[in-house]
Amino acid sequence: MKNSKLWLAGVSAVSLSTLFALSVPLTALSDNNDKVLIDKANTLFKPLPASSALENTDLTPNRVALGKALFFETRVSSDGRLGCATCHNPAFYGGDSLALSVGIHGKVLPRNAPTVFNTSLLMAQHYGGNRATVEEQAFKSLLSPLAYGNTSNEQVETKLTKLGYLPLFKAAYPADEKPVSVENWSKAIGAFERTLLTPSPFDKFLKGDAQALSKNAKLGLEKFINTGCSGCHNGATVGGQSYQKFGITQDYWKVTGSTPKDALGGYDKGRFHDTKNEADAFMFKVPQLRNVAMTPPYFHDGSVDTLPQAVRVMAQLQLGKQLSDEDVMQIVSFLESLTGDIPADFAKVPRLPVAPH
Repeated sequence: MKNSKLWLAGVSAVSLSTLFALSVPLTALSDNNDKVLIDKANTLFKPLPASSALENTDLTPNRVALGKALFFETRVSSDGRLGCATCHNPAFYGGDSLALSVGIHGKVLPRNAPTVFNTSLLMAQHYGGNRATVEEQAFKSLLSPLAYGNTSNEQVETKLTKLGYLPLFKAAYPADEKPVSVENWSKAIGAFERTLLTPSPFDKFLKGDAQALSKNAKLGLEKFINTGCSGCHNGATVGGQSYQKFGITQDYWKVTGSTPKDALGGYDKGRFHDTKNEADAFMFKVPQLRNVAMTPPYFHDGSVDTLPQAVRVMAQLQLGKQLSDEDVMQIVSFLESLTGDIPADFAKVPRLPVAPH
């Protein structure tokens, strides 16, 4: 969400005539309200695709199975306790329910862990966008002092071999002379994460099923669009496709109750910590809103506990608007329609290899 000027600048793909139409109350456009709303929504959002596989990349069953095992594997980390699933847990819709996640050796991290669901469709990974793909994220996590904490790629590959992963890597990458590699680690985890898509009732609505959303959800969708929220939260993932300043009308921490972080030297300045460019100060990747009702607390630092409060904060900070209780209730009802089922394969913890004697 953001003010109207920034919204217009950020939706260059939408014609001015379309923007005008979107600003007109639904009831003034047509008596066929459902069809008008479906058409309006399809100018800003898209149903989730059937697959998020990269071009020329085959999500073979063996690669996905290996990636799933590695996703739940903790023995590769320097303390033997941390894996992808530590922060992206099936019990918490692919998040961890903590305001700030916990890394190796119990170290509290400076940011909240977003859900892993649908993340392969986002423009980049992390709030600062310092990882382009889920594969790069998996690759760089191995030597990160905040994540796995290994000292070298060779150390990782030795661990994987000793843990008994060689047969799984061979099955996943039969043409490779050296199947156990950090490159194949990242490709396999990426393959698994690319299967974690969560279509929801909203997708059915976008495809023409007017009964997929409740009356309040439809009213909430219309308010979500007309209030300006869809200026940033759009596309198939309802966000996650642009960087925006958090705190357009005032400093975000005055509204969210955020606290400075010693590791960041003060309040979190978003992309600035990666780019060191003052133009990127307080710029964050816009979060996707898929499954947002299931993944509290909210924002990069988990500073807001409930979804209704998060909606109020965003309207105030990004749009300079105060929403009524009815507005908030209806927008939350729409956001709840973005909740999909937990992927069945993700919910089943795999049996991990046993280290050979």
